[in-house]
Amino acid sequence: MTRAEKYKQVTDYFLTHAPAAETELLFDNPYQLLVAVVLSAQCTDKRVNQTTPALFAAYPDIPLLAKATPQEVFTLIKSISYPNNKAKHLVALAAKVINDFEGRIPMTVDELVQLPGVGRKTANVITSVIDHQPNMAVDTHVFRVSHRIGLVPTTATTPLAVEKWLTKYFPESLIHKAHHWLILHGRYTCMARNPHCAACGLQSLCRYYTKKQKIAGKK
Repeated sequence: MTRAEKYKQVTDYFLTHAPAAETELLFDNPYQLLVAVVLSAQCTDKRVNQTTPALFAAYPDIPLLAKATPQEVFTLIKSISYPNNKAKHLVALAAKVINDFEGRIPMTVDELVQLPGVGRKTANVITSVIDHQPNMAVDTHVFRVSHRIGLVPTTATTPLAVEKWLTKYFPESLIHKAHHWLILHGRYTCMARNPHCAACGLQSLCRYYTKKQKIAGKK
């Protein structure tokens, strides 16, 4: 099977079984999504969703967040991982949006990564979710699932390398959705430990499953 054929089968599978896949972060506008994604680094979406209502009630927009102090923000996000750094980043990025982008959340990866606390992965999430741009955020789930299924070669050892392969082979119009397919598959089926291979509809395409079956057959 060629790589293009594998991508076609994976795409068809998810279009059938997860046509409405989307982020599990709760948000109402680009500002809220940006804040939520910054908070989600090395933290679960569930925890972020439990934290953001109070934060958004206190700071419902960029101008008000820019006027806050990191300590004030910290008190509202202290249950999140790395709250000190994230509080500083949120206040600083709000100020930069005001000063450099006329108060509007920028919508290109190159502009977004200029904001404190925003890396390429976060910028890809924002632009793909809000604007459906063909950008692929590669987190630990996407990285793992891509390798296990065999969507990327074993030589793709960095998130950027994986991103380039995925954006090359997934249809451009579906890249923003494929991001969620892979994340959710990794979160609920293809977990790092004890993946639910028996319940996975991608067994016949999966490099990891094939290898596991061969090992089991030798015992």
